[in-house]
Amino acid sequence: MPTVVVPVRMPLNAQATVRCSLVIGFASPAEAEDVHRSVSLDNDGYLESEVRGSDIVARIEAGSLKSLLHTLDDFLSCLGVADRIVSGKD
Repeated sequence: MPTVVVPVRMPLNAQATVRCSLVIGFASPAEAEDVHRSVSLDNDGYLESEVRGSDIVARIEAGSLKSLLHTLDDFLSCLGVADRIVSGKD
């Protein structure tokens, strides 16, 4: 099961950008690479991600907390599906 760390920084003023960084751990570098390859095409313009060892590191920026949460929800849903396919889990 992947591990997820989500520090969210949200400034108090309404004009600020909301940022979120994720580190999602996998069983092996190969599994992380396979999952990343499966979801990276859908990320263009919404988030940046890369593989570091057996982790996928993602950074999301949005104009509002609601927008960030929507992008985060979509990304984690896609990661979950890709992880189940790559790892052979049901």
